[in-house]
Amino acid sequence: METVLSSARVGDMKEVHALLLKAADKGRLLPRSLADLYQHTRDFYVLKEPDGRPAGCCALSVVWEDLAEIRSLYVREDMRRRGAGSLLTEACMNEAQAMGVSRLFTLTYETAFFTRLGFSEVDKDVLPQKIWADCVHCPKFPDDCDETAMLRRL
Repeated sequence: METVLSSARVGDMKEVHALLLKAADKGRLLPRSLADLYQHTRDFYVLKEPDGRPAGCCALSVVWEDLAEIRSLYVREDMRRRGAGSLLTEACMNEAQAMGVSRLFTLTYETAFFTRLGFSEVDKDVLPQKIWADCVHCPKFPDDCDETAMLRRL
């Protein structure tokens, strides 16, 4: 039996939170509270193993009328290099396109992965909606941000 991709359900969010905390502990993502994840359950896709355990997650967050963000992408280490990250990201890309979003961005440490999916590096200044909505609350803002901004036109 194979993994199954689906929209997240409220019951998935504690396990998604645990996955994202592991990534945050390794410095791969910024931590998100469980309350924040519950508020954004509709943004998430979850990849589950046959036993129901989450193998990975990814969220699509609409930022502005023509702009959305791929965020909180994480795949368990034992599930990497099997296409799980691409499957999760492509689900978000397809949803963004269906919604009429014309630009999709991410802030990432995984530039090679996103380059393979058609994203290109851009200056963070082209994302003012993100900067003023989220980045200003980050402890790394403005001088210590070490993520790379990447953009793809849909």
